[in-house]
Amino acid sequence: MKYTRYCRSLLSTPASDVDRYPKSHHSGADMCVVDLEDSIPHRDKAEARRRAEWFFTGPSAAATRCGIRINSVTEPDGLRDLLALRNYAVKPAVVVIPKVESARDIEIVERVLHGSCPETRFFAVVETPRGLENAGRIAASSPRLRGLIFGAADYSFDIGARLAWDPLLHARARLVNSARAAGIDAVDAPFFAFADAAGLKYEAALSRDLGFSGKIAVHPRQVSAVNEAFSPDAELLAKARRVVAAGRAGGDGIAVVDGAMVGTPFFEAARRLIEEFGTTEPSALPSVSGSQQ
Repeated sequence: MKYTRYCRSLLSTPASDVDRYPKSHHSGADMCVVDLEDSIPHRDKAEARRRAEWFFTGPSAAATRCGIRINSVTEPDGLRDLLALRNYAVKPAVVVIPKVESARDIEIVERVLHGSCPETRFFAVVETPRGLENAGRIAASSPRLRGLIFGAADYSFDIGARLAWDPLLHARARLVNSARAAGIDAVDAPFFAFADAAGLKYEAALSRDLGFSGKIAVHPRQVSAVNEAFSPDAELLAKARRVVAAGRAGGDGIAVVDGAMVGTPFFEAARRLIEEFGTTEPSALPSVSGSQQ
């Protein structure tokens, strides 16, 4: 499992609900996203686009990494969203691009934001059969693309599958492989039953073990459980330290730790784990300004 603090949890907040912005910012999510897409009726898109700028300029925004989910770039509202971002006083750290079906969708965002949002990174939501077919090309489409997000609900409805773990396992595995082959993160779809804490814990563990680096939260109460699922526990960190020590002692040759053979891949993974999570307190985010990476 490749752990990373960059996006263990992603919490989405409707752009129209300005009063919820501070609660989102202080939820503990690694990434807080203001949503212009599914949560906003068409008649309210323009006003939501205007309000969304406050998500990045309010005093509480400094508490986290802030992003925005735009509308599909194949629709007029998606292009309007991108043009608005160019004029935001504080730029989003991340733009979440929904319904991505080809590398061309990423290129459109890159071209529109080029020059005005140079530090902004992208996450692509793969949520259609065509998108999954092209996931590998999408994942490798841009150095600014930081991860793929699995859109389970839309995907399951499109193919006529039940919205559950087992029917979508193949799609999830394929998306993870595409993302990891390109060296980027993979974020799993939300667990929609936000009152079912046990169900969330179970599904988050499945996502983690499949290779996802994080999971979307649909409610602030889910954030801590998701962060915990995608973080190593004390026992795993202790073992990582033993592996690193064994590697140093043996000059990174084959060693035995806890009765098992370990070699170069184990040493590298253990070093990454300790670098990311080895302190007693969470390390500071890379940046919490409008030009976060």
